[in-house]
Amino acid sequence: MIVAFSVAPSGGPEGAADGSVSPAVAQAVKVVRESGLPHRTSSMFTEIEGTWDECFDVVKRATEAVMPFGARVSLVIKADIRPGYEGELDGKLERLERAIDEG
Repeated sequence: MIVAFSVAPSGGPEGAADGSVSPAVAQAVKVVRESGLPHRTSSMFTEIEGTWDECFDVVKRATEAVMPFGARVSLVIKADIRPGYEGELDGKLERLERAIDEG
């Protein structure tokens, strides 16, 4: 399974004057990196790959890492559940690139 998620605080006194949530998001990404799961972080989402329990444990812990930074936390999750497949974090992109080259 691949899970893409975005977590950010709001309503807290610790936010930067420019609205940046980088310090909070850094704590969430640290949780992801320490999990050992395959992962990729972009400007808007972090993707992880693993079992249902592995992925949602990481999402929960990453969300908890952001909680001290605000009165509320926003969490967006999208999952690609495809039993029997592994390595899809890269595999999906490789197939896309091949299709672009062939098209």
